[in-house]
Amino acid sequence: MTSAGPDAAVTRGVRLGVDVGAARVGLAASDPDGLVATPVETLAREGDLAGAPVPPDITRIVQEVRERAAAVVYVGLPRHLSGKEGAATEAARGYAGRVAREIAPVPVHLVDERMTTVTAHQALHAAGRPGRRHRAVVDQVAAVVILQSALDTERAQGVRAGERLTVPGGTAMQADAGAPRRGEEQA
Repeated sequence: MTSAGPDAAVTRGVRLGVDVGAARVGLAASDPDGLVATPVETLAREGDLAGAPVPPDITRIVQEVRERAAAVVYVGLPRHLSGKEGAATEAARGYAGRVAREIAPVPVHLVDERMTTVTAHQALHAAGRPGRRHRAVVDQVAAVVILQSALDTERAQGVRAGERLTVPGGTAMQADAGAPRRGEEQA
């Protein structure tokens, strides 16, 4: 699924990739030409998303967006293998919404991340990293997989990947019209 809208055309600039987990958040970045995704760091997930202060992990993402002058942030959307959405999907949408509010007007796009953690573990295993040491970096590697997939889609289709989140009136989050929601199948 690709998005339409004012930021749909791919322009030069760093892209960030975010893998949202219950305990940790992986962060990856691309070069300004959007060719290669590289790991940045793993953040401890902290704070209540509904609370007033910005949690430290989201503050760190905001810092990266500003320091790198990021053009877009891609957040992984964990759907079931069938394409349906569940509790983890809603949690990722909520997290992405909070990030979008904090970094506006930089766009946030949700991209399908099915199997990224499995792919990340396989890549770490293939690189000779023992399984017990995966936890520290698997979220970063998953963020790299999410971001690289989005970069590949950008090159192939000439538009930003995924479903763009918008911040109408600077508050409530809504997905682009036509984007699949909970219980809907992808076309």
